[in-house]
Amino acid sequence: MKKIDFDNGTITSNILNAALPMLVAQILSLLYNIVDRIYIARIPGVGTTALGAVGLCFPIIMLTIAFSNLFGSGGAPLFSIKKGMGDEKASNAIMNTSFTMVCAFAVAFTVLCMIFARPLLVLFGASENAMEYALPYLLIYLIGTLPSMISTGMNPFINAQGYSTTGMLSVAIGAVANLILDPVFIFVFNFGIKGAAIATVISQTLSALFVFNFLRNKAELKIRLLNITDFRNNLGYAKDIISLGTSGCVMQLTNSLVSICCNNVLSVTGGDLYISVMTIVSSIRQMVETPIYAIVEGSSPILSYNYGARRPARVRRSMITMGVLVLIYTAMMWSVIILAPRALITIFSSDQTLMADAERALNIYFAAFIFMDLQYIGQTTFKSLNKKKQAIFFSLLRKAFIVVPLTYIMPYAFGMGTDGVFMAEPVSNVIGGSICFITMLCTVLPELKRMN
Repeated sequence: MKKIDFDNGTITSNILNAALPMLVAQILSLLYNIVDRIYIARIPGVGTTALGAVGLCFPIIMLTIAFSNLFGSGGAPLFSIKKGMGDEKASNAIMNTSFTMVCAFAVAFTVLCMIFARPLLVLFGASENAMEYALPYLLIYLIGTLPSMISTGMNPFINAQGYSTTGMLSVAIGAVANLILDPVFIFVFNFGIKGAAIATVISQTLSALFVFNFLRNKAELKIRLLNITDFRNNLGYAKDIISLGTSGCVMQLTNSLVSICCNNVLSVTGGDLYISVMTIVSSIRQMVETPIYAIVEGSSPILSYNYGARRPARVRRSMITMGVLVLIYTAMMWSVIILAPRALITIFSSDQTLMADAERALNIYFAAFIFMDLQYIGQTTFKSLNKKKQAIFFSLLRKAFIVVPLTYIMPYAFGMGTDGVFMAEPVSNVIGGSICFITMLCTVLPELKRMN
């Protein structure tokens, strides 16, 4: 198995070797949800309504990702920093503590969400018509919470040990299975929207089994569930994991909060049609952000390892390389969004009643998308260098403190209607992204200079 040499490889080659397999993995990961939406939108007679119903389930889906990040993305940088310091015993303890928390939380989360599924969907803005499709989809999807959180939450520990290609394969297995099973369950077995959820659960389970098998039997540092005594002995690590992981978790939680707020406002100002429009816009955002996420997450273990090894020059080069790669990609993708929005919209729906509204919404939503890079670069640097307070604050700033209030102020106070909901995003990108990036430069660079 090919392994990245964090000690001797060049920064550019290390980041590319980590980011490219992760990019493939993230693109494939998108297929779990994107392929569902493409097929669901084409269910005869009910496609547009069913697509909007799946959009109503986004907050729950985002929550599972959020808490996977809490334990996985919180533990992986600490794991890499300890490895950089040469303390493999501590690294192994951190990984096992993360795994135990992932499993315990997944079980509790599944039970609670199943009990309160209907009231949650009402809270998210589901009409009686949408509930007919959203509730069955959500209840089946929740069965796969544990495997979903294992595959998502523990994959960073595969990458942190240098096995980025293996990390990619773990996602590829589930994604390919989902591609095959989706049309079978939706159309051949005629299960409709329930079939999409069944296919996703089976695919997530296959991914989770691959991740567990590799970390248990093939990796240098082995995974295991901690008993109560061992977990108590590792409470210090558990607190550190949660503290650092809170930034990634909060980022996803605020995405979920924004989704709830947007759906509520759009249901009043635009009706079910605009909830479907937001589902398409959110799907496109997931698609175009995937390479950015791959680049910054591929850079994270290199940043963490070299920071733990006290190599400030390599940390700075990692930051610069990450920033350049992200900016080049975003400039190209942003041009496509602005110049050819219909090409992206038709991936998810061929409904002509949606097209004009979706095109306008997309142009507004992505107007200042390039400023989002500043948030990604700053946020990843803070997380990778174990800067908990900054990472948490900037996770909250852009979404909770800027987007959510603007989602209500612009449509109602400024009389912008549905346009105001989509305008909140570019305004937050400019303000939140700029503040995060400038703060990172003013705090991290002086520390690296002192480290010399």
